[in-house]
Amino acid sequence: MTETAETPLAHPSIPDFVAEESLPRESRLSRPLDTLIRGVGPVVLALIAGGILLLALGRNPVTFYGDIYQGGITHDAWQDTVMRMAPLLLIAAGLVFIFRANIWNLGYDGQFMLAAAMIAGFAPKLEAHLAVWLSLVLLFLVAGVTGALWTVVPALLKAYSGVNEIITTLMMTFIGLSLANVLVKGPFQDPTINTPQTTALPLSGMLPNIPHTRVHVGILVAFAVILIVHYVLTRTSLGLRLRVLGANPRTAVHAGIGVKRLIVTAFLVSGFLIGLAAAAEILGIWGYVRADTNFQYGDAVIPFVFLARLNALAVVPFVAFYSLLSIGGEQATQNANLPTDFLLLIVGLILLFMSLTEYFGRKRDLGGSYLTAGLAQALRRKAENA
Repeated sequence: MTETAETPLAHPSIPDFVAEESLPRESRLSRPLDTLIRGVGPVVLALIAGGILLLALGRNPVTFYGDIYQGGITHDAWQDTVMRMAPLLLIAAGLVFIFRANIWNLGYDGQFMLAAAMIAGFAPKLEAHLAVWLSLVLLFLVAGVTGALWTVVPALLKAYSGVNEIITTLMMTFIGLSLANVLVKGPFQDPTINTPQTTALPLSGMLPNIPHTRVHVGILVAFAVILIVHYVLTRTSLGLRLRVLGANPRTAVHAGIGVKRLIVTAFLVSGFLIGLAAAAEILGIWGYVRADTNFQYGDAVIPFVFLARLNALAVVPFVAFYSLLSIGGEQATQNANLPTDFLLLIVGLILLFMSLTEYFGRKRDLGGSYLTAGLAQALRRKAENA
């Protein structure tokens, strides 16, 4: 039997039939244009549409966007923007990792807040008895493990029973948020105040700053994680198995991939990284958690994860853009006498135009989808030749 007639199960070298050369030539030639249209296009269109809405509301869009720049970049404001990037990048890394397998972890809010409550509750106790560096390392591990454990139920249900992970992760979010509130109001409550919150961690027990800045080292952890995730997804067999699973689960089974174990692994890694995001936010900026708090960072990150085409490195500029929008937008909306929800409207417009761009992109055959459509085509062609 020739190589083209081999089935994926008998073929020991999966990369041979998922190489870039297996994609249509038109797709490869149009990739830069495709990336520009599908990546930057929705953001530009959303800003234009937002400007039209501002005009309709009697505001000057040039002044509004200028205030965003002033409030997020000038003077020392850029440092706040950079610090906002730390949890967003870690959440994005967790979502990119699991979305590559075409698995939806939408329980990020529950994983984030439960991890935040755990480290805020344990931090004062650890800080009082351990060296600062050891305490911080342990707290990051506690946060990561908490986030990972909160994905176990959806992971097992998905892997062994085929239960839709969208439903289970959303249900675990509600439970996680409620459990976080119970912890904050119960065993982790600061006994010295009436406000339902954990005991505030002293500044000496929080993440140190990068020299000559106010930016905590959590941003360095976030960049390191982004590089690691990018390497794993693009240069290791684990990343390749995730791509195959995301493109065609049936082919993944025939290729000898342990699909159930891979699903559980993807969930655990995603939850772990989201837990690290909580650690970076609480230990870097807040030092405590109040009851009924929900940062909802994951909802804002998702559109930019897909605009980056599930590329861990490409998501960095998009996260930087949103960080600037969220930090500078507070001043801009205040000056324009608008509610801060207007910024969420811009994010919603990005989602809308992203969907429209994807739809027309497929109609015009601009290239692959946000998921690994090119890989799916290669796998289908390989199966047809078998």
